[in-house]
This record gives sequence, structure tokens and C-alpha cells, in this order.
Amino acid sequence: MSAHSSPTPDAYSYVHGERLPVEVLVFEVAPEDLDLFLELDHEIWTLKEAFDLGLERIPFLSKEVWLNDSRPGQVTIVFVWESMEAWDTVGSVDFQQKLQSEFDRRFDRPVRLVRAYHELADMGIHRYSRFERDEEPPLR
Repeated sequence: MSAHSSPTPDAYSYVHGERLPVEVLVFEVAPEDLDLFLELDHEIWTLKEAFDLGLERIPFLSKEVWLNDSRPGQVTIVFVWESMEAWDTVGSVDFQQKLQSEFDRRFDRPVRLVRAYHELADMGIHRYSRFERDEEPPLR
């Protein structure tokens, strides 16, 4: 595509009118512990919340992990849940304590939960719309 042409309408998707619950967590770890934190977060929190309860489908639609180059060691995690009921399924105290125990055992370094924006918003954050281009970005 040249600098003067615009994308075709089939080059993107746009969905609106959603009301999907969003969980936003911000953590801080020592920059030298970041790689291990990210590895264990994926292995324990992402995969086990997705598969360990034997549910028919993964209860969240997406999970994104954002890193802040201006604050090394800061990690923002954003889940978009299928519904509050799906979120509540993996949010059971026993299941969360099991995952937290495993994470604490394997990540024996300091980690601090800085913010839980969804809690500050009384669980009211939700996704209303999503605009995505269809093609993949070029590899770096």
C-alpha cells in the first residue's frame, strides 16, 4: 500500500456494542526478574486459568501483557472475559489460592501489585468496541 492509498474495507474488522468485562492488573518486579515473572505468569496464570478447570471453552477471550519501557519491571495485564460468570468460575477462592501458592513457590522474588483498575472501578470496566486490522504486522 502506498502512502497515498487507504486500506480496503475488508482489511479490518470492527465490532461494537459489546459489554465484556475487563480485568486490568499492574505489577512491579525487579527488571532482572522480569523474564522469569513473564514465563511463570503465562505458565501458571494464563494456561491454568484457561485449561485446568476442564471447562468446555477458555473463559477469557484474550489476555494481553504490556511492558513499560520507561518503567522497567512494570507489567500491565489485561484480560477480556467472556462474561462475569466465566470470570467468577476461575475466580473461586480455592482455585486462585492454588495458583497463587504455585506461583509463590516458583517465583520467590518480590512482586508488587500496584493497581487493580477493575477493582477501583467497582468491576465496571468493560470493552465496548474493538477495531483490528486483519493482516499481521511485519516481523522485526
